Amino acid sequence: MVRTVMFLKNLLNFLSFRPFLWLIFWVNLLGTIYGYIWYIPQLVITPAKFLVFVPDSPTASLFFTIAIAGFLFKKNLPFIEALAIVTLFKYGIWAVVMNLLVLAETGSMAWQAYMLIFSHLGMAVQGLLYSPYYRFKSYHLAAAAVWTLHNDVIDYVFGMMPRYGSLMIYLPQIGYFTFWLSMLSIFLGYYLVVRKKAYKLSLSFAQ
Repeated sequence: MVRTVMFLKNLLNFLSFRPFLWLIFWVNLLGTIYGYIWYIPQLVITPAKFLVFVPDSPTASLFFTIAIAGFLFKKNLPFIEALAIVTLFKYGIWAVVMNLLVLAETGSMAWQAYMLIFSHLGMAVQGLLYSPYYRFKSYHLAAAAVWTLHNDVIDYVFGMMPRYGSLMIYLPQIGYFTFWLSMLSIFLGYYLVVRKKAYKLSLSFAQ
């Protein structure tokens, strides 16, 4: 048990090691660019007023990329950090679940789908791992919650959700699942960062 705790503490400290922060920054920046490119077919048919709400995953990784950029300059960007942890976990887990449902429904997946599963699982995990370095308050989290839940309305009331072919017949169930996934993501933001006893580390470790 003691060894496990020490391993986790060393891992969390390593996350602020400056060369590793640069690696995370570039991986997420390139992933963000690729994500926006992937969304182009949907974006070209999306009404202009909804454009900012459609590319969910790349926007989540963009928030995280900006937060990491802040860390590189030893600055916290609380609102961006709140958006990052909530949306990274939400859309990371959402994409994993949707792709696994496609596999269950059709019996097969393209190799790109497996790539999406691992990359989005990584999104969710990294957002949580960096939580000791976030410094947002309850009002930052509340604003991020409004953004996230409003995005659900845009997706499932106005029909701007990502298209997953065979799963569209389950749209009401997917919308319901997405709402509660949003609530779980917001709760994790509270529990890991806002809560008084939340574990904190200083960016002063970054060298």
